[in-house]
This record gives sequence, C-alpha cells and structure tokens, in this order.
Amino acid sequence: MIGRLHGTLLEKHPPWIVIDVHGVGYELETSMTTLVSMPGVGEEVRLYTHLSVREDAHLLYGFARDEERQLFRALIKVNGVGPKLALAILSGMDTDAFIHCVMEGDSKALTKLPGVGKKTADRLIVEMRDRFPHWQEGQASLLDGSTAAKPSSDPLADAEAALVTLGYKPTEASRMLSGLDKTLPTEALIKTALSRQLAG
Repeated sequence: MIGRLHGTLLEKHPPWIVIDVHGVGYELETSMTTLVSMPGVGEEVRLYTHLSVREDAHLLYGFARDEERQLFRALIKVNGVGPKLALAILSGMDTDAFIHCVMEGDSKALTKLPGVGKKTADRLIVEMRDRFPHWQEGQASLLDGSTAAKPSSDPLADAEAALVTLGYKPTEASRMLSGLDKTLPTEALIKTALSRQLAG
C-alpha cells in the first residue's frame, strides 16, 4: 500500500498530477480542493495517498491533508459512492463544510454537488452521521491554499475539462465558468466556479 508520496511536482492536468519520486513518476487523481492548495510545477510536494486496486487498473489518489483522505475513505464505503463521486464531493466542499452538512442533515446543500441527488444526499447523511464524533469542526479549510502554477496554454479549457471530469455536463461547466476572468490560472477558475455553484 502506498500511503504517502514526497517528491517534485512535474505536471498538472486537472484533476490529474504527476509527482517525481526519485526518478519514478507517479500519476495521481486529486480533488480540486487539494489541487488549489498545491505549489507550482517544479516545486516540492507531499501528499497523502490512497491506492485503489481493480482488475483492470491500479489507481492512486492524492490528498493535501490526512483529514481529506479519511473523508474520501469514509465516502467510498457509502453504498453507491465510488471514488469519482467522492472526489467530486471533496472538490465542492472542504471537510468542515461536508461534516457540517451531514451533522445538520442539510441535504439541500449536498444536492448542489455534481452527481449527488436527493436519495444520495439522504444516504450520505444517514450512513455518515455517526462517523464524525471524533472529528473537530473548525479545521483550516483546504480552499484557503494558494497556488503558483505555471500558466496553462488555455486555462479556461482546462478548467472546463476538469469540471466535466467531476461530473458536470459540458453546458453546465461552460455556464459555471462564464463571466470569469480568463487570465486566472486553471485552479483559480475551478475554485471560483465551484464556489459560485454552491452559493447559487
């Protein structure tokens, strides 16, 4: 089991990144929350990881903080929630916000996340409510992280592709990004689009 990686950030192609660890390039999928907290390409990075072994692939997921990895692991244990949906949830909400929604039974806020309908939101609340007593709210939000990524050739297109990967429809992703400053880096566009979607 690969539990943590420490190396150099080689590539960012949201939601995928590549980290060089002593000459070996590890490809990981991350939430947008983790992605926006990361340093620029070429800089040192440390990530907690979760390895998923399937018949057709070994998939590695990366997280900036162990709390996010714990939540990811708790989410994929919920009936009907796979890694893709778990990452979409983590991309739309930080750990504190999600825990708050579950503990308060706020299914309406959860249904604003891509791929989360009313039944899934209710299931998340019922199955996860008893899993958080040992977690403390008020932890620093991962969304407060800043980035210094190298500019993309087309940040807007990359942001739209990342949102589609998270489960939003292409037309919906385009709408979420409309009116945003096109000079912003990809990660900032994604973060702003997700924030507007949840606030809407």
